[in-house]
Amino acid sequence: MKKQVLICGGAGQLGRDCAAVLEAAWRVSAPGSKTLDIADREAVLEAVEALRPDVILNCAAYTKVDQCETDRAEAWRVNALGPRNLAEAGATHGALLVHVSTDYVFDGRRVPPEPYTEDDAPGPLSVYGQSKLAGEMAVREIAERHAILRTAWLYGAGGHNFLKTMLRLAVSDPERVIRVVNDQYGCPTWSRDLARQIARVMEAGVCGTFHACGEGFCTWYDLARRFLELMAVPHRLSPCSTSEYPTAAVRPRNSILENRRLKEDGLDVMRPWEEALEEFVALNGRALLEEVNA
Repeated sequence: MKKQVLICGGAGQLGRDCAAVLEAAWRVSAPGSKTLDIADREAVLEAVEALRPDVILNCAAYTKVDQCETDRAEAWRVNALGPRNLAEAGATHGALLVHVSTDYVFDGRRVPPEPYTEDDAPGPLSVYGQSKLAGEMAVREIAERHAILRTAWLYGAGGHNFLKTMLRLAVSDPERVIRVVNDQYGCPTWSRDLARQIARVMEAGVCGTFHACGEGFCTWYDLARRFLELMAVPHRLSPCSTSEYPTAAVRPRNSILENRRLKEDGLDVMRPWEEALEEFVALNGRALLEEVNA
């Protein structure tokens, strides 16, 4: 009989890809955040009691980075209290808790291209990063069986993300010059590739903290340029510095993560970001254009 997985945040970009990847080998329950609010302790305990999953996979998060600076209570409610509730429920029923975290737990002050590994000390600069780190700490404290996967620069076919924003801007006005930050470095990660990596970790039943990102690195400008080239849409891009594009939240200048522990354990299935991006466009390019033109 297939084992049971409860995917929290199942309606989101990553949650949907995880459900699609896992359904062949697992019995999948994937409620969206409107159906199961992970910050509601009683609702979480009741859901886990009823389902008795072998694995709880947390894809739910409050990811509006700039909005977190003003909506601090909601950021902490979802990103810190939510994982604590899942950890408690998982510990009660002996489930493995797989929790998705972020590059924003680091300060990004390391000079690129030197990456961050799982052993490096965190030092978040934003409310988003601070709340996600608090969630990690709660998982480690409460859930004896847990796997935390930190990822970065996530994009996919569903939901909102940087690539869709770039495409929308380019299509809406091909003559507009789009200014894109060119001094922040990171590892673009396709949500479907991350879902496959999560599946591999679940199958192995390993515990600990892991980095799980696309291999290699680039800047936001590099990523936008390559994506729009692959999409074959007219566009005009101009690189700019972080100081020229201020945001409410301070973002890490260096978000390069090394998938060291996955490689050491023989579990790494991530691939070069350029290769993943090409397949993403080949599979989803037409649908993306239809979406932005709707």
